[in-house]
Amino acid sequence: MPAIFFPSREAIASSQLRQLRALLAALLAGNRFYQRKLAGSGLHANLASLEEYVQRCPFTIKEELVADQAALPPYGSNLTFPRRCYTRCHQTSGTSGAPLRWLDTPESWRWMIQNWKEVYRAAGVVPGDRILFAFSFGPFIGFWLAFEAAEEIGCFCLPGGGLSSGARLRAILDHEVTAVCCTPTYAIRLAEVAVEEKIDLAKSAVKSIIVAGEPGGSVPAIRSRIEQAWPGARVFDHHGMTEVGPVTYECPARPSVLHVMECAYLAEVIDPSTRKAASAGATGELVLTTLGRVASPLLRYRSGDLVKAAPSNDIAMAPHAGPPCPCGRHELALEGGLLGRIDDMIIVRGVNIFPSAVEEVIRRFDEVAEFQVEVCNEQALTQMRVQIEPARAEESGLAVRLEKAFLDAFALRVPINLVPPGTLPRFELKAKRWVKR
Repeated sequence: MPAIFFPSREAIASSQLRQLRALLAALLAGNRFYQRKLAGSGLHANLASLEEYVQRCPFTIKEELVADQAALPPYGSNLTFPRRCYTRCHQTSGTSGAPLRWLDTPESWRWMIQNWKEVYRAAGVVPGDRILFAFSFGPFIGFWLAFEAAEEIGCFCLPGGGLSSGARLRAILDHEVTAVCCTPTYAIRLAEVAVEEKIDLAKSAVKSIIVAGEPGGSVPAIRSRIEQAWPGARVFDHHGMTEVGPVTYECPARPSVLHVMECAYLAEVIDPSTRKAASAGATGELVLTTLGRVASPLLRYRSGDLVKAAPSNDIAMAPHAGPPCPCGRHELALEGGLLGRIDDMIIVRGVNIFPSAVEEVIRRFDEVAEFQVEVCNEQALTQMRVQIEPARAEESGLAVRLEKAFLDAFALRVPINLVPPGTLPRFELKAKRWVKR
């Protein structure tokens, strides 16, 4: 096999600055949203450095984009070219606020397809692989990008829209599928249905389960649950957003570590409260600039995603001489993938709780088939209760063991209520397990 050489930090930074200059030249000439936003900032296309960009460029937040589209419906003013140039329209899921419509030209679409190919390369997908896309195709961008990128690589692409879970499982066996794209929740659900319908997943050819849409792909307990249920398969996590495109891919050498595609994005990790660069080893908010999505760009976009840079990464704008990742890459590495979202955190009796941390505790127990978290305010205090659906009705002592696990993890007493098997809802896309009462 020929040796693979990855860009150095110096080469990455040089490419980012070159792309950023071209991006700013285009935006200042034709993008009304950023013409208004950057007025008076002193920002110009002849940037001296990435540091100058960070110092001068204001953050972009989702609320601004929502307000812009409401004021100038239906697409807002964050369009660099005339509307006739745009050929794709997608929208966000609306799980954290009002949905956004996002337009792309063929050129920006091509940029995102190239980024999605990097996800596949890291997961070991090669021409001739056979991929099942286990979701119904809708307006969300990831479905379409994943499909078209796989087709360009030379994979056999099998859309799973409109099929039941059982039909999808039979298709996996009939078509000798080698990779499945789905959410972590749905990978678990497919394994559950396989048991119900007596389908032996050990007979499948699946070697890769590529997941996104939820933080679970980088949570050890969830990864373990999926890989145990799918013998011979490895979980590969990644993440992206409609408004920015595919952002990360899983490190081939370190499970649960995501690399940011710094050839395509300028990434920062900031302290959400101070808006300054997060200190080394601290959890912070991921901020992204889309370097190649010129037609509908975002500058210093506060994603709301909480991450922690791996110790070997210096996330300051200046290139560093630190050692590369064991996989050979120099791109920003995020330990544990996405740790949660700022707007998902709740405070229960003074303890910060994130959904991914709760799921990590619950998924350690193989006896749990599904769960639901109830959050309510009682006497001005936020309380949390958990409903657990056991895999079998006779699971004795499960509630007590779970309560102890929560106490050990969070120093909180969390009431656990067992419900009969088959009671709680199942999910094909993003799971909605947290309910406010």
